[in-house]
Amino acid sequence: MDRFVGQARLEWWANHATCLEKYNIDITVAVDAVGTWWATCRHANALDTTQREGWDFLMEMDPYFSIVFPGEDSGGILVRVFEAEDGTLTLTEAPDGGGSVDIPFDLP
Repeated sequence: MDRFVGQARLEWWANHATCLEKYNIDITVAVDAVGTWWATCRHANALDTTQREGWDFLMEMDPYFSIVFPGEDSGGILVRVFEAEDGTLTLTEAPDGGGSVDIPFDLP
């Protein structure tokens, strides 16, 4: 795959069993000759106030998401998300080991 343009989904996982949120995105992925890839995207739909607060919270807590492409059920590639002021998202493949923090959650 040299280039993919379409839709995908970003998923934020608290642990191996709990996905806290999913965001549909319009994405462009390109792969160079040595296999390095980069991606830019935008939310497929504008986030409402509640969704924006949730997004900002997750990004502040740990900006690592799984990206899931069409035809996959879950658990795609772990990526680090960077958000520009104009809302453009840039994705880079996360190094082995994943996210930057491991936070336990006590849910009621």
